[in-house]
Amino acid sequence: MNHSWELIAQKKIAEVKQINAFQIDEIFDELYAEINILEKRYANKHKQARQFADVGTSFALTMAAFVIGILSYKYSQRLLNKNQQLKTALIDLEQAQDQLIQREKMAALGQLIAGVAHEINNPLGAIQASANNTDKALKEFLNELPHLHQRLSPKEKDSLFLLITQALESQPSIDSSEARALKRRIITQLKEHDIENARYIGNLLADIGVPEISNLWLPLLKGEYGEWAIEFAYNLASSFSNNQIILRAVERSSKTIFALKSYARFQPNGQKELINVVNGLETVLEIYHNQLKRSINVIRDYQDIPKIWVYPDELIQVWTNLIHNAIHAMESGGTLTISTHQQENGVQVIIKDTGLGIPPDVLPKIFDPFFTTKSAGEGSGLGLHICQKIIDKHQGYIKVDSQPGDTVFYIGLPLGNS
Repeated sequence: MNHSWELIAQKKIAEVKQINAFQIDEIFDELYAEINILEKRYANKHKQARQFADVGTSFALTMAAFVIGILSYKYSQRLLNKNQQLKTALIDLEQAQDQLIQREKMAALGQLIAGVAHEINNPLGAIQASANNTDKALKEFLNELPHLHQRLSPKEKDSLFLLITQALESQPSIDSSEARALKRRIITQLKEHDIENARYIGNLLADIGVPEISNLWLPLLKGEYGEWAIEFAYNLASSFSNNQIILRAVERSSKTIFALKSYARFQPNGQKELINVVNGLETVLEIYHNQLKRSINVIRDYQDIPKIWVYPDELIQVWTNLIHNAIHAMESGGTLTISTHQQENGVQVIIKDTGLGIPPDVLPKIFDPFFTTKSAGEGSGLGLHICQKIIDKHQGYIKVDSQPGDTVFYIGLPLGNS
């Protein structure tokens, strides 16, 4: 058999052909047996390789899962750190915005200091002058009171107190031109009735608010002590008028101080409050009273509106910027109209001025940060940008339409919640 295989291996075909059929069967059987052995070996090797591959795959998968777990943990930690950094950055940004708003408020307040000082100084001056006048008038009145019964007849005393009553009831607040016209009219009437020292007496009567010469107390003026009686009436009536001036001055000062406190207060916790929007508008108008009273007519068109939940310290900055800009646009005078209306889900505030207007090429940029048309040192360019941010924070809207002589800002605010 081995000999046959050797012949085949040596390619001696002729010799192989001489092998008989019986020998061929033996060769086939041996070959078949050899193939079976090879198949079994191959099957065993394949099984071993498969087992080895399964172990390797399991190990690889285990290692991959381990690596993925480590990477996932590291990624989660990095993501957590990034989230924490973003939260910190957001808090810092909110604090920076609050500080920016507060700085803008203080900058605007700084620009108003001179006017506010004037607003407070005027009432204080009026109080001091009125108090001095009252002190002087009461001393003279008390000194002359004992002579009342000696110098005036009962009829003249009735005329005197009638004059005093009329003076106290007619204490109108008139400007200087009207006061001069009143004095000229009374002096003319006194001269027509041949009253001595008509100019002096006429000035006293006009100062206590007597509108004209009455026939009821005309005999008193013509009497021997007519001038003394008018001085007596003047001292008494002027004491009351001075007291009214003091009360108005105190009210004026109180309103100014209250407006300053409302404007300058800062609420770091950022809590919403349920307020009436009109109160904030009036606070700002009070702050700017000194500038408005000169040449700007203020029209208030306040309709009934509900209270809304807002950040009051931020919202007042919106009114400050818009009203200040309106005043700046009307340097030569004009009309400022402020309206409030109720809307379906909130309120609308309209601030309108008759100033120069906003040029069309500038209008799209007015809410951009640091954009300003004012001269250097007059504006930071952040006012309207901050206004928009504040209104966005309230989930409202701010829009503007402008042409020369007619600039209108529309501010919508939702009712909100606490």
